[in-house]
Amino acid sequence: MSDFAPATAPSDLHALLERLRAGVVGRVREIELVIAAIDANRHILIEGPPGTGKSTLLRGVAREMDIGFEFVEGNAELTPARLVGHFDPARVLSEGYAPDVFVAGPLAAALQDGSLLYIEELNRVPEETLNVLITVMSERELNVPRLGRIEAAPGFRLVSAMNPFDAVGTARISSAVYDRVCRISVDYQSMEDEATIVRRETATVLPGQLDGLDAAWRDGVVALVRSTRTHSDLRIGSSVRGAIDMVMVANSLSAIRDVDPHTTSVSLDAALIALSGRVRLREGTSRTAEDVIRELWEAAFGQSTSDGGDGEGKAGAPTGGTTSS
Repeated sequence: MSDFAPATAPSDLHALLERLRAGVVGRVREIELVIAAIDANRHILIEGPPGTGKSTLLRGVAREMDIGFEFVEGNAELTPARLVGHFDPARVLSEGYAPDVFVAGPLAAALQDGSLLYIEELNRVPEETLNVLITVMSERELNVPRLGRIEAAPGFRLVSAMNPFDAVGTARISSAVYDRVCRISVDYQSMEDEATIVRRETATVLPGQLDGLDAAWRDGVVALVRSTRTHSDLRIGSSVRGAIDMVMVANSLSAIRDVDPHTTSVSLDAALIALSGRVRLREGTSRTAEDVIRELWEAAFGQSTSDGGDGEGKAGAPTGGTTSS
């Protein structure tokens, strides 16, 4: 096991922190921890719910530190060969197993270049592939049959992110992996931070088109989305992406219907289409996702869908939705 001393001057670390704070909403503590771990040449695992900025944070750090970045999406199809690399079959027939016939995968490329290997959804990766990573993290080298030994160039680290274990399709990560990484746990950001994210993201996509979106209504959208995470009938709530989508859909739908975005007919339909697919019901509940979203919408905006709320009659659900009586 090799240890490496931090190489970045404190003044440079402070400047890096300020640049990242300008691009990532909130997460000051997490930014500090990621910078410290990478500067200390440690492997990192960021664990938290979807939509909490894990990928944004890691990509921002890599960009601002000017570090090479190999991206891998973790899933059941990520075999060791896809991660490590392979020999080109056509060229092997004519040239044999020569080194230049080997096509490096993201792991081999990151080792050779001294880059960050970023694996998203680490707990969706098959166990046999994780075993390859465990060896590389411990020994800082990879032995490829017919190719030989690939030693990690200075700067190579594994940085990874994953959702909690109870998310669909995930598996438990072994203690052997945890023993080789610095784990950073993140949760949903504050109401203020999420409101800032929604304002920033929607203003970027629709510059100059959001004047009709009242700030209080937009904050109500954020409150609605946050309430999905604590409702007794929901096992999983929506991330801030649901709030962004609701605002965007409401903006477009209001133009189609020629009404304000915060009217019942627009606001409720935007909530249903943006949130009903993101939430997960608890087992045993007899309610639909639409029922719960409608209830939370009424609580967030102080309106009832039974009387229309804005004098336009009852708001209809999107196709396939369930309309409560």
